Amino acid sequence: MLYFIDVIIPIPLQKLFTYRITSAENEFLKPGMRVAVPFGKSKIYTGIVYKLHTEAPTAYEAKDLHQILDDKPIVNARQLVLWKWISKYYLCTMGDVMRAALPSPFILESETVITKHNIEINESELKDDEFLVYEALQYQSSLKIHDISNILGIKNVLPVLNRLIEKEAITVEEEVYEKYKPKLVRYVKLHTDYTSEQRLQELLQDLSRAPKQHQVILTLFSISATTKKPIKVSKLTEESKASAAIIKALIDKNILEEYYIQTDRVEYSGDDNENSKSLNNYQKQALEEINTAFETQDVVLLHGVTSSGKTEVYVKLIEEALKDNKQVLYLLPEIALTTQLIARLQNYFGEKVAVFHSKYSSHERVEVWNHVLNDASKAQIVIGARSSVFLPFNNLGLIIVDEEHEQSFKQFDPAPRYQARDTAIVLANIHKSKTLLGSATPSLESYFNAKQDKYGLVEITKRYNDVLMPDIELVDIKEKFKKKLMKGHFSDRLVEEMTETLKEGFQIILFQNRRGYSPIVECNTCGHSPQCPNCDVSLTYHKYRHQLRCHYCGYGIAMPQNCQACGGVDLDNKGFGTEQIESEVKALFPDYKVARMDLDTTRGKHGYEKIITALEQQEIDILVGTQMLTKGLDFRNVKLVGIMNADNMLNFPDFRAHERSFQLMLQVAGRAGRTDTRGKVLIQTYNPNHNILQQVSTNSYFDMFKEQMDERYNFKYPPVYKQIKITLKHRDYNNVESGAIWFAKALRSVFGDYVLGPESPPIARIRNQFHKNILVKIPKQQSLAKTKEAIIKINNSFSSIKDFRSVKVILNVDNF
Repeated sequence: MLYFIDVIIPIPLQKLFTYRITSAENEFLKPGMRVAVPFGKSKIYTGIVYKLHTEAPTAYEAKDLHQILDDKPIVNARQLVLWKWISKYYLCTMGDVMRAALPSPFILESETVITKHNIEINESELKDDEFLVYEALQYQSSLKIHDISNILGIKNVLPVLNRLIEKEAITVEEEVYEKYKPKLVRYVKLHTDYTSEQRLQELLQDLSRAPKQHQVILTLFSISATTKKPIKVSKLTEESKASAAIIKALIDKNILEEYYIQTDRVEYSGDDNENSKSLNNYQKQALEEINTAFETQDVVLLHGVTSSGKTEVYVKLIEEALKDNKQVLYLLPEIALTTQLIARLQNYFGEKVAVFHSKYSSHERVEVWNHVLNDASKAQIVIGARSSVFLPFNNLGLIIVDEEHEQSFKQFDPAPRYQARDTAIVLANIHKSKTLLGSATPSLESYFNAKQDKYGLVEITKRYNDVLMPDIELVDIKEKFKKKLMKGHFSDRLVEEMTETLKEGFQIILFQNRRGYSPIVECNTCGHSPQCPNCDVSLTYHKYRHQLRCHYCGYGIAMPQNCQACGGVDLDNKGFGTEQIESEVKALFPDYKVARMDLDTTRGKHGYEKIITALEQQEIDILVGTQMLTKGLDFRNVKLVGIMNADNMLNFPDFRAHERSFQLMLQVAGRAGRTDTRGKVLIQTYNPNHNILQQVSTNSYFDMFKEQMDERYNFKYPPVYKQIKITLKHRDYNNVESGAIWFAKALRSVFGDYVLGPESPPIARIRNQFHKNILVKIPKQQSLAKTKEAIIKINNSFSSIKDFRSVKVILNVDNF
């Protein structure tokens, strides 16, 4: 009897590869275990066993397995079901999903190892570079390729190695090495020889001539008297003020004994010291309605105005899930949010809370993965960004998707281009559990589904403690410019309100959805503005670095002193970003502390935390920021929110621009006046009569929903029709152009008028690649699966045409 396994390999291949295994391996292996498998001529990959069977592949001869890497599965059966769904729905391969799902240390890479051959050879026959490698192997048992590159000082070492192999001086093998290393912490204790009192007295007597060593031993006693825990070397050096050399000397003399304990990188120090708050009547009613809706529906949408206390309702639902011994996944769109929420949830639930997001190191992510898989007591509640839907839950009872309207739940690059909210609903379905979507400004998709009775709908219309909704005022800056009432980008109304707010001791948030100092630098003599050489965008001026940068590819140059086209010195900044607002605020209010929160100031692991904590502790009076500020952050002392320019959001070439602008402005407005004093929001605009701005000022979500849905019906956009966006990319414009025309023609032959394009996007070239977009609209009655099959067929035909082989095609399902 022959046995085989299908293996998922982390490369984008349509089919799974089959390998031959022995009957003993067949007994031992289970789906979800990692195995190392040979692929191609000499590559070795880490794969995940997908299934075991007895059917030999017909197209090729199955190779043997290289080695088994796990004792038990690290991916469970439900995850494999989810991976399969993602690969089918989002038109990507299982390998793509595996690379996105597993923390990178789990995906071992092969590295070539060079060892010396055991036979004697004549060294005089070796050339200089060959001799250097051979000599290095006399002193070291093996070398990796990159070591040899360093020895020879050249990148391509393969010709040298080939010559050495021919001369039988070396042998080459592929070695798979484990990337994850557990964190070991060094501890010390007194050597067992000195546990009796008499020996101890003698020791202290001996050490009287070495006062520093004497001090270390005394400190060791005082620490062990106060805590019964093992003593870290770092703590001992700190408290005894001794150097590492002194401790090493005591270890060498066998007075102290050192040992290591494996510890977690992510630890929660503290207790679950707080009971969750009691709910007010609106929240109680919402909680009852959610539980009632869950009896008949799997998904419920909670539409609660900003600051209505949705988090407290979530906490009660989490408590109920924990009572049933279930795991809970709490999805958030932004890392900025997790920092504030972790503190709140850890106060309630202590070390049951685990956190998972991209700012964590890969080793920290491995630990969270292992806790979720094996030790649910440390990870009963997982708070995370979109990638946490991939964690290996065994017993999931509830998924909460907070701020479900956020576009950051959608992954754009690389594949799988999944929408975490929709994936979470499928994941909950696989686990037969419930999903709660929460937002003050739900996406049209979710609200539409709720209105169609696909989801349950629960609403909270009042803020917590009956705090009033902020007073929203529109400021017509066209009028203000005419009357010369503007100071830089600040209208007299905004300056007036800011002065009053600061006098009363409250804080201010200013929102501008552009980072940098100014988006365009223009020469007043000839009108030239510096462009990025790799993308079709103008360079943005960053004042603090005094340079021009491209926000698409990262290209940067020093700010030129004169025009690159005509040599004129009269350069002017057009438009404005957060940096310019920050410097204008500092000039207007020099006595107050101003800070900025955008991608440039939050690069580090704790970048968000520092700024948010400083604002909470009122070390900052005015915070200028981009849309990072808009998420559900809770600042008690912010009274005024200023939106610097509402028009650049509304005039964006995207069918969702109006819906997004409404959500963004209402969310920013929701940061104001979250306590007894009523908040104030000022929106500066050139067009105060715009429908969306009127709807924001009266906080009428339903009017916005109705108006936008009418447009979506008329123009056949989601959620009425589904859509798939196909992007073609290549360095040569003609190749992309002819490829896109061929692709669109093939699509039209199947879908007729439901195909739009090909069209160049607003930014037609990024990183030297030209882009073309084609949009396929799919009416409700048309089968989504059949549509995708047809698109994949056309894509396969496209790839087999010689001229188009180098054109990259990206299929993006539900591109919102």
